[in-house]
Formats: sequence, C-alpha cells, structure tokens
Amino acid sequence: MSTYVQEGTPGTGALDTGRPGYAPDPALDPAPAPDPDPAPAPALDLDLDLGKLFAARLQAARARPYLATALFALHTVASRSVPTMAVDRHWRCYVSPGFVDRTPVEDLAGVWVHEVSHLLRDHHGRSDRVARQRGLTGPGDRLRMNIAADCEINDDAFGDGLAKPEGAVDPQSIGLSDGELMEDYLYQFRLGPRTHHLSWLDCGSGADGLEREWDLGPDGAHGLSAQEQDAVRFRVAQGMKARPGDTPEGWRRWAEQAFHPPQPWRELLGAALRAATSGSGAGEDYSYGRPSRRSAGLPGIVLPSLRRRPPHVCVVIDTSGSVSDTELGSALLEVAAISRAVGGRRDLIRVLSCDAAARVAHPLCRAEGIELVGGGGTDLRTGFAAALRTHPRPDVIVALTDGQTPWPGSRPPCRTVVGLFDRQYGSASWDENDPDYVPDTPPDWARVVTIG
Repeated sequence: MSTYVQEGTPGTGALDTGRPGYAPDPALDPAPAPDPDPAPAPALDLDLDLGKLFAARLQAARARPYLATALFALHTVASRSVPTMAVDRHWRCYVSPGFVDRTPVEDLAGVWVHEVSHLLRDHHGRSDRVARQRGLTGPGDRLRMNIAADCEINDDAFGDGLAKPEGAVDPQSIGLSDGELMEDYLYQFRLGPRTHHLSWLDCGSGADGLEREWDLGPDGAHGLSAQEQDAVRFRVAQGMKARPGDTPEGWRRWAEQAFHPPQPWRELLGAALRAATSGSGAGEDYSYGRPSRRSAGLPGIVLPSLRRRPPHVCVVIDTSGSVSDTELGSALLEVAAISRAVGGRRDLIRVLSCDAAARVAHPLCRAEGIELVGGGGTDLRTGFAAALRTHPRPDVIVALTDGQTPWPGSRPPCRTVVGLFDRQYGSASWDENDPDYVPDTPPDWARVVTIG
C-alpha cells in the first residue's frame, strides 16, 4: 500500500501555512540557515494601469468621436522600452507603465489621439517613400521625420475638449508655420539648437517607418492586415465627412484624400483607352474572310463571322498659352503610351494640335517628331470638330488639355477620353488673361483621367 505525503504536511520539513494555529516544531522543521551574502531585494516594477489608460482612451473618443473606430482598433502592449507611448505599422500601441502612472488622464487622452493620427495618416509609408527618394537613412533623419510628422498632426489636434500633452511638438515651437504636410516640414528644418530638446522623441515605427527592437513585427499577435487598416481609415473618413463642421482643416483634407486617393494616372489613362477601343460598337463588322463556326450547324450555308477592325484614335493636344512646355512634353509621352495601348499600330493614330483653332492632323510616325503648333487661346470644340472630319473617322478621341476650354455641347459619335494636366503646381497661375476666369469642368460623357 503506497503512502501519499502532501507537500506542507507536518514532519516533511515544509511549513503548513494553510492550517490555522500551526506552529513549526524546531526539532522537525528547523529554520533555514541565513544566506551569508544576501542579494538586494529587486525593485518593484510598476504594472500598466489599464483602467487609467482606457479611461483616457474613452475621453479621447468623446472629444474626437470621428476617431473612435481607430482608437479602439489599436491593441495595447505594455513595454518599458518606450519613453511614453508609441505605435508600430501594424496598429499596436506600446505603452510605458511609468508614463501612464505619472501622466494625468487628460494628457493621456491627447497622446492617444496623437499616436493614432500617425497611423491614420500613413506616416510610416510616407516616411519610407521620402527616405528612398532623398536617401535619408540615418537615425537623425528618422528623428527629423518623426518631428515633421508630429508638426503635421499637432498644429490643430488639440483644444475643444482635448488637452495638449506636456512636451508635444508643434510647428511654432521650432519656428515653422502651421498647416503643412510632413514632407514640406522636412525641407524647412535641420537638427540643431531648436530641436536638441526633442532627442528623446520616439513615436515608433508607425511614425517614421523604422522598426524598433521592441516591435512585435509582422508576425506578432493582434496586428491589423493592410485591408483591415484601409477599412479603419475609410470608416474614420466617413465619420469626418458626416460631421465636417467639427473637423479641423487638416483632417478634412485627409478625409478627402481617403475618399479619393491619388491614382497611378498612366495606368488609368491606358486602361481608359483600352476600355474605349474595345467597347461595344467600336469598329465591329462582319466578314466572310473567316466563316463563322456556327456554319457547321447549317449545311450548305456559309455565315460571316464577327470581326473587329483595329480602332482608329485621334489625339487632340491642347497647345494654348496656358499649357507649359513641360505639359506638352508629357503629352508627347502619352501619345507614345497610347500607341502601345492599341498594340503598337502607329498607323491607327493621328495627332492634332489645337489652341483656339485646330491644326493639321498628322499621322503618327514617331512621337518625338510631332510638331505642336499654337500658343493662343483655347477652344477644344474646334479640335473635336476637326478630329471627327479626319478619314477614317476615329473610334476614340483622346484630348490632352489643362481643362481651360469650352467643351462641345453634345456627345461626339465616338468614345472620348480626357487627360487633364494636374494644376496643383507650376502652371496653376495661368488664368487666360482673366483673373475671374473659372474653367468649365469636362462633360459627363467623357472619361476623365488626371495626368500627374
């Protein structure tokens, strides 16, 4: 019969601390010998006060209700490696327990909004692109990106029920103006006396794209996929669009871009052209050159097959005075791209210059050899009319213009693609000699693609 001795039973040398009134017998339970060289007692580490942290998040959501979806999408990770709070590109929020312990709830609410703003505005992706374009690889460069990203957020992030955290960086604190983007701020300052007090700043890889040693990485738990991140951004943008009066100007600008993100214009133009040239009714005809396979079901009868003749394209290039030489060069590049979109058949493309009057339509031999004539006012109505008079008649008209023109009053009897030169930079000062001039928007019947 086996004997079972429970740990802590008298006589086994272990204290039965769970039995009331028990006192050890010195003969049976001698006290352990003292350690001749006792180690110092370890310092007690603070535990993360989740109650206080989540109360601050709730206060942030009440102050900025349009950010609530993003705030509650963040997964919290306690970390003693971060100075305050930081985020990674996978939407994890790393929090220092000591920072939470010494920071008021009102300031923590502002930090919540600040950190989630880095992720919503894709500062990690934008920093990576800037780093590649400008060769910014050092830790100092990444610190500048973090500071510039903070300036973009903090210029209008606080107030209206949201306290500004102590030490928050804003553009005025380093001598810059409000209302600009991270990429713009990077050009305007260098690390020096005005920024030496910010050397501690670390908002994580979610702010500057550079992974830290404490990041859980793409394979860590509770990260959001790229699709989930986009869904959160879209939901937040919807909330901002629903309450435009409560949203600061910087966030309204971001929401517009979230609904209408920049597109690869060359791919869009090629896709629009291919859709136009392959659409129903664009050059379809019947031919007996290759009998229809349905003839096999009708002995003695030969049926024609439906053949598609190659589409003819006429490119109308705006050569008015409001179009810059750079834009004309871009138009010639697009002519070469259009040639590739129709299978390299240059004989199918004609190019026509147009300012206030249409010029001669030239067959395409080489895009570099096209002579673009003009320099006066703009009236693309004459260009459309001249394009429709060419022989053979075009199946598709592509108009490359700055949009400062009257448009035909009715839909042309063929498909139309309009390539608009982007007027955010450079030639935006052109006004057709009239300061009150407002160009007409392209008509609804045209497929419009903005050329960057």
